[in-house]
Amino acid sequence: EKAKGGIGLTMFGGSSSVALDSPAAPWNQVSVADDSVIPFFQSFSDRIHRHGARLMIQLTHMGRRTKWDTENWFPTVSSSPRREPASRTIPKELEEEEIARIIRDFAQAVRRCKEGGLDGCEVSAAHGHLIDQFWSPAVNQRTDRYGGSLENRMRFGREVLEAMRRAAGDDYVIGIRMSGDEMIADGLSHEECVEIAATYARDGLVDFINVLGGQARDDMAHAISLPNMSFPVAPFLHLPSAIKREVEVPVFHAQRVTDLATAARAVAEGHVDMVAMTRAHIADPHLVKKLSEGREDDIRQCVGAGYCIDRIYVGGDALCIQNAATGREATMPHVIPKADVRRKVVIVGAGPGGLEAARVCAARGHQVVLFEKNAVAGGQINIAAKALWREALSGIPRWLVGQVVKLGVELRLGTEASEEAILGEAPDVVIIATGGAPSLGPAKGAERALSTADVLTGKVELSGSVLLFDEMGQHNAASTAELLAQRGCLVEFVTSDRYPAQEVGTTNQPIHYRELYKLGVVFSPNLDLIEIYPEG
Repeated sequence: EKAKGGIGLTMFGGSSSVALDSPAAPWNQVSVADDSVIPFFQSFSDRIHRHGARLMIQLTHMGRRTKWDTENWFPTVSSSPRREPASRTIPKELEEEEIARIIRDFAQAVRRCKEGGLDGCEVSAAHGHLIDQFWSPAVNQRTDRYGGSLENRMRFGREVLEAMRRAAGDDYVIGIRMSGDEMIADGLSHEECVEIAATYARDGLVDFINVLGGQARDDMAHAISLPNMSFPVAPFLHLPSAIKREVEVPVFHAQRVTDLATAARAVAEGHVDMVAMTRAHIADPHLVKKLSEGREDDIRQCVGAGYCIDRIYVGGDALCIQNAATGREATMPHVIPKADVRRKVVIVGAGPGGLEAARVCAARGHQVVLFEKNAVAGGQINIAAKALWREALSGIPRWLVGQVVKLGVELRLGTEASEEAILGEAPDVVIIATGGAPSLGPAKGAERALSTADVLTGKVELSGSVLLFDEMGQHNAASTAELLAQRGCLVEFVTSDRYPAQEVGTTNQPIHYRELYKLGVVFSPNLDLIEIYPEG
């Protein structure tokens, strides 16, 4: 879909495995560990090339950053037997013959990529994969030729890249993705990262370097390396910029570059040679085509919700919180075809669901009337966006409103959709999109409670001690607890789950926790709310 949308180069298969002891299943990724993948690559690359795009894959060995109890039940491995908090496994220390085998695995994997018609590959040495597990002094405690000095710690990565070059030849693109600063106290410093990049580039081992910031050994480090909407746009652009000053090969960057203006500035000011906009293309895979056609206002901009990545880390598909077609292209097209027969459609409710229904119906050529009883469109997204660091969510209804107005939808704000009003339009189709109502739960005396919506909308102003019971595990309770604590309330965050905000994903939950801990919120998990007494 991105190739159809005008992208020049698309990368697929992030964390694609080169070996059986780096299982692909936990990440829903591609195994490149045997030749059976070659026909798939050939078919896929032909489809991409027909649209004028180039296709590359990311190859890796995860090392300790995976699970042992999937697929083949091989033990996890690493440079040293140091446990990774994120994967919660203690790896086996690699012996030299095993290191040699993994080097051969990388070489065979790149051969398969080339035979499959892929235009190149990117070796992942970021986020705590095996190559940077050898680089990092926080992991690598070896005393042999693969440990100790930085030169020795770089040896495994060097031998991997040399073997891949021998297998693929000089005419095949091989790059590397790496951190410009692991930003953890005992990890790789910025200076060490620059030295690694400069050395590999100077020695002709890589054709490009894709630079990010951070690491991913634990939940907070992982959230920082995949910055959500609490971070500014392009928060780590200074890191590839510093490496670009030290190397002669092209430098790429992909970390919360959500809009084309930021991407253009990064290139124009000389920080990078190319920008990779991963989540931006998940939100709108046709953004390049829209830009070239002068339709910038039609680009659906990523808001940094992190839903796409959060789903990957629980084994799901990479879907988008605002673009329903992403990940469902086989049944739900991004480019909406015209209907054979024009109908009149009445939609009740201008929240995100009603607005999207109105956009699609209007794009199909139907006449659309959209009722919304409130003075502004957006529904519960407007409530969620009132949380302290989630204001960017307001971009979703803002874009949708712009689109439905542009498409000629009759938007009736501040208008209750009574039966008489609906029937008066003589519609062919009626869509009810009024959304859900806050639930106060089944506890005895629940009518005495307030909802998170009451707090976030400013309907009530609370002070003193507040008990917040979370029965959903989503953002709303965590956001409300944070807002109340910020205003000086003493908040006890109670849930029947094992931990608060249990349903919030990996790019967001640690950010909530960091803020809640800083504000002194008390967590009380594994408890239920039985009764609310009149006296409180």
